[in-house]
Amino acid sequence: MPPAASSDTAGNPAPRPSTAIAWADPAREAAFEAWFASVTDAHGLRRESLVPASADASFRRYFRVQAQVGSLIVMDAPPPQEDVRPFVRMARRIAAAGLNAPAVLAADETQGFLLLGDLGHELYLHRLQQCDAPEADHLMRQALQALVHFQQQVPADDLPPYDEALLARELALFPEWCVQREFGITWNDKERAAWDRVCRSLIDSALAQPQVAVHRDWMPRNLMLADPIPGILDFQDAVRGPVTYDVASMLRDAFLSWEEEREIDWAVRWWEQARRAGVPLGEAMAHDFGEFWRALEWMGLQRHLKVLGIFCRLKHRDGKPAYAADLPRFFAYATKVANRYAPLRPLLPLLAPMSGQRVGEGFTF
Repeated sequence: MPPAASSDTAGNPAPRPSTAIAWADPAREAAFEAWFASVTDAHGLRRESLVPASADASFRRYFRVQAQVGSLIVMDAPPPQEDVRPFVRMARRIAAAGLNAPAVLAADETQGFLLLGDLGHELYLHRLQQCDAPEADHLMRQALQALVHFQQQVPADDLPPYDEALLARELALFPEWCVQREFGITWNDKERAAWDRVCRSLIDSALAQPQVAVHRDWMPRNLMLADPIPGILDFQDAVRGPVTYDVASMLRDAFLSWEEEREIDWAVRWWEQARRAGVPLGEAMAHDFGEFWRALEWMGLQRHLKVLGIFCRLKHRDGKPAYAADLPRFFAYATKVANRYAPLRPLLPLLAPMSGQRVGEGFTF
């Protein structure tokens, strides 16, 4: 229950806590109210203005509150499901690199409450879904230019490694949650062996790439139209990993798709800027855009298979079915890439029963 109303020093009734925010756990609500009260005076927060701002695929929630300096954001990240410490570390690291991440104004890392700067209301995703082609081109170029800076300037040495174990765990989400849970399919031994071979190829390709700081979700839904542009969100899962990962995330997005001609144009621009800036590419990718594009496509396929599993898990485990509406987009990405490269073609017959897309004539395992 919210605390009883009191009076301010002038004798006026104090505003009641907002009823727009629901709490499933009274203890969590009480902890939040105590923390919020502890930071209110220092930041001039107006309790009556607190309203939901957004939620995401995790257990985190975000509220917007008015303060002396304008609008601020409150993050509610309940432990043990969420740990805000990586977010706090990366926010400060990104800001130190000269990029635009939310300022961390107050933090209770034990309880999972943060007071953050507000990067605004408009996501890259929303603008890209509505704007014309020249503006979309401008926004994408800005996002990829910022990514070059991120990869060059954000230290990666002490970030968790995007190693074989993590890559394999991510790929395992696809057969568990998409194949079995969503579609009710059980693979036979031959199909399982084909899957294992494809996974081996994708993991080997990822591990062979130069390592940089990897955001892991550098995509229009996590970039904001802010000043300076872009504002960067959702970076708490950053790792040290393959240089192509975030480029693939941006070009082949979860919520909108582009013609391949435009993907390649933007990829070439990133590649040229990265080479000039000294982002590590390795000899083969630095001298041959075709080799870079192959590595990007293979990295993107690993991500798309992972996301197919995650979106199905959100539906079946977490009660968030809306994400499953984008499964066809990921099946299309995966089918196109698997069909293009011989080592990946054993994936095609595994995808076909779920995607409805035809497998090449005469293909067998």
